[in-house]
Amino acid sequence: MRVALTGWMALALAGCAGANGPGPQTPPAAAEGPCRHDGLDRFVGQKASADIGAQLLAASGAKTLRWGGPGMAMTMDFRADRLTVSYDEAMSITSARCG
Repeated sequence: MRVALTGWMALALAGCAGANGPGPQTPPAAAEGPCRHDGLDRFVGQKASADIGAQLLAASGAKTLRWGGPGMAMTMDFRADRLTVSYDEAMSITSARCG
């Protein structure tokens, strides 16, 4: 029984892994203030990468960057200093929003 339970737990945790492999690395925070939406639309359609992530942080002024891949679950808590960037299966950015 213990082995079966352990197997089910491992399977459940595997389902928490990101869809289609890991997303782009999150660069270290490069900004100090609250997040700003202005000008972030220019990143939509670009390929998600650590370099683009650093540019997004600089453009938004956010302290932290959160990547959201296709099918990934994310918390709904609001953080004024966080930028959330979503991307599709092709690693193209679909949205960049504060919170």
